[in-house]
Amino acid sequence: MVIPGEAPFFSHTESERAPTQARETCILLVDDDAPLRHTLPHVLAQPGRRFDECGTITEAIARLENTRYDLILLDYRLPDGTGLDLLDWLANAGRQEAVVVISGEDAIDAAIGALRRGADDYVRKPYHVAQLQRAVQNVLHKALLEQANGVMSQRLQSSERLHRYLVESSPDFIFTLTPSGVFNYVNPRVEAMLGYAREQLIGKPFTRLLPDDDAIRVDVMLREAARGKRLHQVLELRLRRCDPKTGEPGSATVAVSLNTVPIQARAADAIDAPAGIYGVARDISERKRAEEIITFQAYHDQLTHLPNRILFKDRLELAIAQAQRRGGLLAVMFIDVDRFKRVNDTYGHSEGDRLLRVLAARLKETLRKGDTLARLGGDEFIVLLPDIAHPEDAETIAQKIHAALEVPFQLEHGAFHVTVSIGIAVFPRDGDVAEQLTQHADIAMYQIKREGKNGFRFYDPDLNDHYRERVALENDLRSALVRGEFTLSYQPQISMSSGKLVGVEALMRWQHPVHGLIGPTAFIQVAEEVGLIRDISRWVVETATRQLAHWHALGHTALRMSINLSPHDFDRDDTTDQITDCVARYGLSRDRFEVEITERVMMRDTEEVIARIRRLRECGVGIAIDDFGTGYSALAYLQKFPISSLKIDRSFVNNLNGEGTQPIISAITGIARGFGLHLVAEGVERQAQARRLHDMGCDIMQGYLFSKAVEAAEIERWLEAPAPLPL
Repeated sequence: MVIPGEAPFFSHTESERAPTQARETCILLVDDDAPLRHTLPHVLAQPGRRFDECGTITEAIARLENTRYDLILLDYRLPDGTGLDLLDWLANAGRQEAVVVISGEDAIDAAIGALRRGADDYVRKPYHVAQLQRAVQNVLHKALLEQANGVMSQRLQSSERLHRYLVESSPDFIFTLTPSGVFNYVNPRVEAMLGYAREQLIGKPFTRLLPDDDAIRVDVMLREAARGKRLHQVLELRLRRCDPKTGEPGSATVAVSLNTVPIQARAADAIDAPAGIYGVARDISERKRAEEIITFQAYHDQLTHLPNRILFKDRLELAIAQAQRRGGLLAVMFIDVDRFKRVNDTYGHSEGDRLLRVLAARLKETLRKGDTLARLGGDEFIVLLPDIAHPEDAETIAQKIHAALEVPFQLEHGAFHVTVSIGIAVFPRDGDVAEQLTQHADIAMYQIKREGKNGFRFYDPDLNDHYRERVALENDLRSALVRGEFTLSYQPQISMSSGKLVGVEALMRWQHPVHGLIGPTAFIQVAEEVGLIRDISRWVVETATRQLAHWHALGHTALRMSINLSPHDFDRDDTTDQITDCVARYGLSRDRFEVEITERVMMRDTEEVIARIRRLRECGVGIAIDDFGTGYSALAYLQKFPISSLKIDRSFVNNLNGEGTQPIISAITGIARGFGLHLVAEGVERQAQARRLHDMGCDIMQGYLFSKAVEAAEIERWLEAPAPLPL
């Protein structure tokens, strides 16, 4: 461009070439994650871009001392400091590199601190690739414009005409004021930024553009400037946009950073009152929006947009303080969705997320305007009910929630009925601090889970004792394997026809250092709930197969052993893999090692479960149905599942002479013969029971009539010198 009457604005020397001319863009990656440093150049690659990389602030400064870069992609957390340290170095060195901070920090202070220290953008991990590409493109474009503006400034400062061109072409709103704060010059940028024609503002006071709260601050600034005090100031404020209907300042505002500088008549008069004020207002709306988004993300759940744990705690603490002053009540409700894992497992996580969003909306509809619904994570929600008159008010809300959930939710694959378990804690009866109320509501909710789900209950101090016992049991259970506290006992299985020990059932025991010997019913369910059952089952399989291999090596190759596994073990392939590996590794004969499954496993009747059981059978592992006939066993299951054994439940044995019991046992023995299955009766305690069962076709039995579960050494004595049968 050529200014009339002046030399060409841009010269044609190499040193003064316009910044818009194509040149190489240099980008510095500062991140201690080496794989990320190697990946980003490929993700952000474009013609003309060159990437350098380093992993520490020290290395970055060393490169910056020798090289100028267009853009720095800066990790927040580095081995020798934070990204803020490098931003401070850049500011102190007067460097102009654009900076995009990339961070996994959740704290809002990190983002705001980076932006205020001069970062051009802040991208939170994890991010979408498109988000990072867009941020880099925007910052480079902005830097290019600023570079052009900077070059322009240097070349226009020697000429008043060129200076006016710079001012009138500036992307900022530039103006001058009289000492009394009235506009006497406005650049054209005001039209795009605020919607005013220039002539609309000339002669009008600057404070006319300001909301009342900002107008007070600026009015003070103008009076001080007119007296020559605090001449150079920087303020963040809002300017009111023009209402297109009235032509007057409206309610819409633009956030700006305002720099004011005094206009002195002559350099020698610097001590005198200024002749006016020169102002530059830069639009910072995008930065403010970014700060608002970061702030929202820091205090809200990203999926449901509900308050998160941090914001809920703040509101709860405030409500407690108000209740203490007024002597009032409040309640905390802990809500957990029942069977939510089934939605994710069956329909996928996207459907699970959709259900949580719709559920959050429906829960919110049941609450009062001043109540707070927050999502703690997963399928857990929490509610604050401030200013309740009676504890029963919380019960009313809980009933409304259950009533609202009676209508099924429509998912992509059909309707789904949602139920929730709700625990309630009331201030001050159940606690007087936020953490205590939340914990007690959680304990009450957990009790509802144990009682069958889909209900609500208030916290009871007795629950706390049970909760502490449960936590102590969980903690002890986690270290029991490491300390070697688990043992296996073996209950003999006797053949009535031969009088010999033909098999054993391995039964788990926990030798607790304080409570002594504990049976599996006291801890297996806890192990399943806290995710320890996998490791416990692995120990059982390894110990049992090793013991059986030892007995076979002593010459007792016909001996069979059965173990009990949790239904959860059949949800994973690794359980099947371990069993088959142990059987092969110890060279166990076919059907000598047996896994007992419950009817609960068969009821699931899934392709995966059947495939895993079939694989065990193919590898020579026996499969027994425990407690056969007590639940929903059917011949169809015997056709689907490759069963090798049936076990007659002790309830039939105990009620052997009861009405209808003998036909059932006769039917079971007939099924075993018809399918060629091994048959064992358990719970035999009296000689009459043993004789009757034998007469009905059951040869192998176990129970206290023969022996309780004993240690491995005792089984070896049985094998070497079998005791006579007590018949």
